[in-house]
Amino acid sequence: MKKISLLGATGSIGIQTLDVIESHPEHFKLLAMSFGSNIKTGVDIISKFKPAFVAVKDKETYEKLKFEFSSNDIKFGYGDNALIEAAVYDRVDCLVNAVVGSVGLVPTLRAIENNITIAIANKETLVTAGHLVTEHAAKYNVKLLPVDSEHSAIFQCLQGENEKTIDRLIVTASGGSFRDKKREELHEVTVEQALNHPNWSMGAKITIDSATMMNKGLEVIEAHWLFNIPYEKIDVLLHKESIIHSLVEFQDRSIKAQLGTPDMRGPIQYALTYPDRLPLEKSKRLELWEFGKLHFEKADFNRYKCLQFAYDSGKIGGTMPTVLNAANEEAVASFLKGKIKFLQIEECIERAMDKHESIAHPGLEQIQEVDQLTRNFVQTLIS
Repeated sequence: MKKISLLGATGSIGIQTLDVIESHPEHFKLLAMSFGSNIKTGVDIISKFKPAFVAVKDKETYEKLKFEFSSNDIKFGYGDNALIEAAVYDRVDCLVNAVVGSVGLVPTLRAIENNITIAIANKETLVTAGHLVTEHAAKYNVKLLPVDSEHSAIFQCLQGENEKTIDRLIVTASGGSFRDKKREELHEVTVEQALNHPNWSMGAKITIDSATMMNKGLEVIEAHWLFNIPYEKIDVLLHKESIIHSLVEFQDRSIKAQLGTPDMRGPIQYALTYPDRLPLEKSKRLELWEFGKLHFEKADFNRYKCLQFAYDSGKIGGTMPTVLNAANEEAVASFLKGKIKFLQIEECIERAMDKHESIAHPGLEQIQEVDQLTRNFVQTLIS
């Protein structure tokens, strides 16, 4: 029986993680969880899974939950400290980090210090401070198990292989909501159009990131840290069907790929069961004859400028990926609120990166300071 802490329980990854836990009650127990503003879904989860500890974002939600569950033996907390407490509660066996944004960084570091296995779906943690997280994991001998479908695919392709023989990682991308539009057609696209992803059902922020291809750029940086591969050996390949989740090319030019239907429960469950596997009865079997053809296209860095920004920031290193991520988070949030247009997301990121002088080998406090300064700068651009 693995005791699970789930940060971001009401999000897309969180809900699918709960589906995996519910499917295998003899293997998994939800011990602690966190969620933000989706109180109704949060209450439903608490009622069904009865975790021992729940962290929420604000005091008002905390008070409501304490009152509603006063007859239950459940502890509640709110704010950043509660998020950390949820991550390490009662020395859980595995932390599933499924929050959105850099808020997941400190809880991940604290969980590593408590020798808790990390199933990481919060890519911003590795983008913002990949060197700190990987150094921490090595110091405490803690596994970082990828949950993103692309990184899970690479991880699965590498089982039984000598990592010294890797020649290239190929990360696939659906192309997002606007993959069939030319760049000049993107000036007046709406939030509703951007949120209409052709293959995946995801949260709002990650769906916008998919449309700008920033999501793939963040995944490139994440792959660099997870697999210790230079950026020059990580490629992005457009693949509309989202059937091949990623590929690994070896020195002898042979390529291994991991295939599956667009269903995040597979990667989630593999992270929770590694190195074993369990049945996934609710997932649809992949029947390639139903597709007939799979399509591939080279990624156009002029069409998807955010992808170029991500490679640039990763190669510069230091605090530049922190700036990339913080600027993107602020810009995407403003786009979702209707404050800026779609292509202005790129403009905000580019101006923030141009303004910043990267600090090499930053500590946690420097990363947090640069993160906040970048957010403030982007807000001045928007206002």
